[in-house]
Amino acid sequence: MQPFENEYIEYKREVTESIKKEVLAFVNTSGGSVYIGVSDDGTILGIENPDEAMLQVGNMLRDAIHPDAMMFVQIHTEIKETKNILHIKVAEGSNKPYYLKKYGLRPSGVYVRQGSASVQASSEQIRQMIKAADGDAFEDNVSLNQELTFQKSSKVFAAHELSFGSRQLQSLGLIRTDGIFTNLGLILSDQCPYTIKTAVFQGTDQTLFKDRREFSGPLFAQLEECYDYMQLNNPVSAVFKGLYRVDRKAYPDVALRETLLNCLVHRDYGISTGTFISIYDNRVEFTSLGGLLPGIAKEDILLGLSVCRNKKLADIFYRLELIEAYGTGLLKIKNAYAESLTKPQILTSPNAFKLILPKVRETEQVPLELPQRTKEELVINYMKGHGTITRKDIQDLLQVSQATAVRIMKKMTEEKLLKKQGKGKETRYCKV
Repeated sequence: MQPFENEYIEYKREVTESIKKEVLAFVNTSGGSVYIGVSDDGTILGIENPDEAMLQVGNMLRDAIHPDAMMFVQIHTEIKETKNILHIKVAEGSNKPYYLKKYGLRPSGVYVRQGSASVQASSEQIRQMIKAADGDAFEDNVSLNQELTFQKSSKVFAAHELSFGSRQLQSLGLIRTDGIFTNLGLILSDQCPYTIKTAVFQGTDQTLFKDRREFSGPLFAQLEECYDYMQLNNPVSAVFKGLYRVDRKAYPDVALRETLLNCLVHRDYGISTGTFISIYDNRVEFTSLGGLLPGIAKEDILLGLSVCRNKKLADIFYRLELIEAYGTGLLKIKNAYAESLTKPQILTSPNAFKLILPKVRETEQVPLELPQRTKEELVINYMKGHGTITRKDIQDLLQVSQATAVRIMKKMTEEKLLKKQGKGKETRYCKV
C-alpha cells in the first residue's frame, strides 16, 4: 500500500462509524477507496472475520446514507502481505447530494472529499449539487424583478444590425411565451444586479490599494467600461527591432479581452457576489464565481473542452461576435503567451475559477501568428459546436486570408482531421 492517504484513498484500522462519512464524501465527490485493516501510514494490519466485516459495513451504509448509494459501492476482501483487508470501492454518485439520514440535507449531514480529508460540505456546495442533479438552468428561471428595460442591449444589437424586438426577446430566452422575464433577461437588462469589482494594488500583494472600481448597470456597459479601465492599467513599453521602435503592452490585448469575456459568460449568476479583477505590478488575477461544472476537470479545459454554464448567454455573445466557437478563448490566451517565459495560470476550487495573466517582460515577444497546431484545435472545437465548417468560417475564426484558409483545410484533410462534403459554394467540412 502507498504510505499516505490522498483525495482518492482512505485507510481505517478497523470497522468504525466514521466509515460512513468517508464513503459519503467519495460518492459526493469523485469516488475513491476505503481500505479497512490498514494504518494511516499504509502498514497492513489485517482484519479478523472479513465476511462478518463486509456484512456489517454493507448494512451500516445501507441504513445510514440517503438516497441509496449502494449501486455505487463495491465491498470485497483482498489479501495483502498474507493478511485479509476490506476494500470499499466507491464511484461518484449520479444523484447528489447524498447525506446521512440522521442529520438530513444540511452541512452536518453532507460530506465531500478535500485532499486527504472528508469534510462537511458548505451550504453553497450543497446548493450546487442540488442544482446540478436537477438540471436547473438559472438562465431559464423566472426573474424576481419583472420591471426590466433593455436600452443598452438594444443599442448593442442595433450596432450589429440585429433586431431586438419582442420576438427576439422570446427566441433568445429573455422572456417566456407568457410574457414573464427570465433570469437571462435580468442579466442583460438595464437593471442587471451583478457587478464587476476591480482593484489596483501597489506591489505584488494586497497591502496597499492604489485604486478600486465597481462596474454596475447593464452587462454590456460593464464589459465596455471594465475593458477600458484595464487598458488604462496596461502600461506600454518600447522595444526596438533594428532601427524601428515597437510599443508593447504589459498584457496582450487578446488575453485581457478573452479572459474578461470568459468571466462573464461562465460565471455562476446564482451567486450574488460579483466578479473580481485584481491588478498587481506583475500580474492580473480574474476570479469568477462558480467552479467547474460536474464531470469537467482543469485538464479538460486546458485541452479546449468547453461546457458552457450559461448557454443562452454564450449564444447571444456569439451572435454579437464577442466570442467565437466555444472553447477557443483559452487557446487564444495560451497563444498570446506562447513565446513568453511566464505563462497564464488557472486555479480552481469547488466554488471559484481564477485565471492569472502574468506581465510580459520587455525582452519577451508576443507572437502575431497562431501556431498550426492551435489553428487546427480552433477549427476542431468550432465543429464540436456547429457540426461543420466552411472556408469562410475558418477565415473569420482564425482571422486569416482566403488562401491561408484553403491551405489549412487542405492540410487538415490530408491529415484526416477533416472530411469534405458537397461541391462549389455548398462545400463544407466535417470531422472525420
